[in-house]
Amino acid sequence: MRGAVLHGPNDLRFEERETPTIIKPTDAVIRISATCVCGSDLWPYRGLQASAGPTPMGHEYCGIVEEVGKSVNSVKPGQFVIGSFFASDNTCPHCRAGYQTSCEHREFVGGAQAPLLRIPLADGTLVGTPEMPPNDLVPSLLAPSDVMGTGWFAAQAANVKPEATVTVVGDGADSVLECVGTQESMTQAIECTRPGGSMGYVGVPHGVELDGQKLFFAHVHLHDGPAPVRRFLPKLIEQAWDNEINPGKVFDLTLPLDQVAEGYRAMDERRAIKALLRP
Repeated sequence: MRGAVLHGPNDLRFEERETPTIIKPTDAVIRISATCVCGSDLWPYRGLQASAGPTPMGHEYCGIVEEVGKSVNSVKPGQFVIGSFFASDNTCPHCRAGYQTSCEHREFVGGAQAPLLRIPLADGTLVGTPEMPPNDLVPSLLAPSDVMGTGWFAAQAANVKPEATVTVVGDGADSVLECVGTQESMTQAIECTRPGGSMGYVGVPHGVELDGQKLFFAHVHLHDGPAPVRRFLPKLIEQAWDNEINPGKVFDLTLPLDQVAEGYRAMDERRAIKALLRP
């Protein structure tokens, strides 16, 4: 099997990788129908985040179940499924509270920019669709696996309400969404939030150190962390399935999977917002 592997800054290769198999009875293996390049993939691609040797890339995915372990009950071969970038059992106390990315048994799901992907804790991680989706709906079913689910969490974390003033950059907003995760952007977002307002930030922080005393006197509610998209998947999938939402519009570049390196280059050079990859 060939898939995307990052060897170093600006060195993304589509090369031979080990084919995923069932390792634990709670695993599933899915055949990827669509994956994509995430903005967070650009941190290691640009050399701004260290990676330990060659790293299989990609963590947004949807596809068809190929095989399941003997303990998997909620999904079956031939079913179309969407999952989160963190596998979770969806039963531990943190999962029941809606924070599946802090599951007591969580595992990062990486290597999705490939034809096949192993999903740990499949029963708690994967959500199926009512039937096999039409091809043109697949991008909108992929988006909830991270980019839309993360944005949804950012809005909830910032306590966004219909009547609230919401901004990413501005002045005196009730709710502020922060997605970049750098020192400058974090400071600006906190300063934009009115006293008593809420700020949700979902971008992985890089080089961020907050002034505790300044934050104390800001009277700002902060809510952060890796988005628990598994909490939102059933509803977002239902809305996409019923054509109430079309989050697939975020993809402005579609490439064959074997051209994944061009997807990275296009996003790095800001020629594309988000690259969709189809095997």
